[in-house]
Amino acid sequence: MQIGMGFWASKILLTAVSMGLFTLLAKGGLSGEEIRAKLGLHKRSLYDFLDALVALGFLQRTGLKATSVYTNAADTDLFLDKNKPSYIGGIMEMANHRLYPFWNNLEEGLKTGKPQSEIKSSDKPFFEEIYADKNKLQEFVKAMSGAQMGNFIAFSKAFDFSRYKTLCDIGGAGGALSAHVAMNNHHMTCISFDLPPVGPVAEENIQQMGLSSRVSVKSGDMFKDDFPKADVITMGNILHDWGTAEKKILMKKAYDALPEGGAFVVIENIIDDDRRQNAFGLMMSLNMLIETTDGYDFSKADFDVLAKEVGFKNTSLMPLTGPSSAAIAIK
Repeated sequence: MQIGMGFWASKILLTAVSMGLFTLLAKGGLSGEEIRAKLGLHKRSLYDFLDALVALGFLQRTGLKATSVYTNAADTDLFLDKNKPSYIGGIMEMANHRLYPFWNNLEEGLKTGKPQSEIKSSDKPFFEEIYADKNKLQEFVKAMSGAQMGNFIAFSKAFDFSRYKTLCDIGGAGGALSAHVAMNNHHMTCISFDLPPVGPVAEENIQQMGLSSRVSVKSGDMFKDDFPKADVITMGNILHDWGTAEKKILMKKAYDALPEGGAFVVIENIIDDDRRQNAFGLMMSLNMLIETTDGYDFSKADFDVLAKEVGFKNTSLMPLTGPSSAAIAIK
C-alpha cells in the first residue's frame, strides 16, 4: 500500500517544493494562516496539507490547527531552501513540472520501447528539444545539479586528486561538479564542457561562487567535438542518456583526451551487479525509457565491459551518497 499509493506523498512534497514552502519557512516559523496568505492557498485542506508534511517528517509544528506554528525540519531546511547552495530541489521542481505526467505513460513506454517525454511527438533530439526553451533549459540545468549535488561534494573530497592537476567535466550543465572539485582541491583547474545554450548559466554560477580563475566554461557538442585534454575526465548523469553504441563513443573520446594514468570518472546511480539492491538505479533506468530514445542505466559489470573494449586498463567503484557511485577507469 505504501508503494502503491506512494504518489500521494510524492505529489505532496513536490507541490510544497514547487510553491516554495520550505524556502518561505527558512526565514522563520509561520502560523497556518500566515502560510495560507503568503502562498495564496484556500482554507479548505490547508491543515491536512501542512500536517501531512509534518507526519512525513518535512515540517515540525507546535500547537494545533489555529494555534499551530510550522517550521522546517533540519534536513528540509538544508536541502529544500532555494537560497542555500545545498539546495537539491531543482530535480524535484523538474519532476513536478515534467516527469510526473510523463510517468503516467510508463505502460505505453514498456510496450513500445519509445520515450514518453517531449520528444514523443517531436522530431528533435532530446537535448535540442529541452534546450530550445529557455525556461526548460534553466529548470533542467538546476535539476541536474540538484540530483547529484551531494555526490559531487562527496567525490570532490573522497577522490585522490594529488596526482592530477586538471579536470574536464563533460556535460557539465551548471558547472557544479567542476566548482566543488576546485573548492576542495586548490591545486586543480577545471573545465565545464556542455552545449552552447548552457554556457551562460554555468558562467554565472561559477562567477557567483568566485571560482572564475580556476573553473572555465567551454562550449561544444560532445559527439561532434574533441574533448578538452585533461588529467581527469568526468561525466555526471551523462552516459545513461545514451544507448550502448553512443556510450562507447563517449568513453573512447574520454580515453583519447586523457594522458597515460589519467582517470575517467562516471558519477551515476550505478546498479549493483546482481540487480537486486539499487532500486533507485533501476527506476532511474526506467526514467531513461520515459525521457530518451535509447538511454539506460548500468551496473559496474556493464561499465567494465565497455571500459575494456575502449582500452582502459583497470576500473574501480567508489560509493558516494545514497544510491550513487563513481565508476572509475584508468588509462
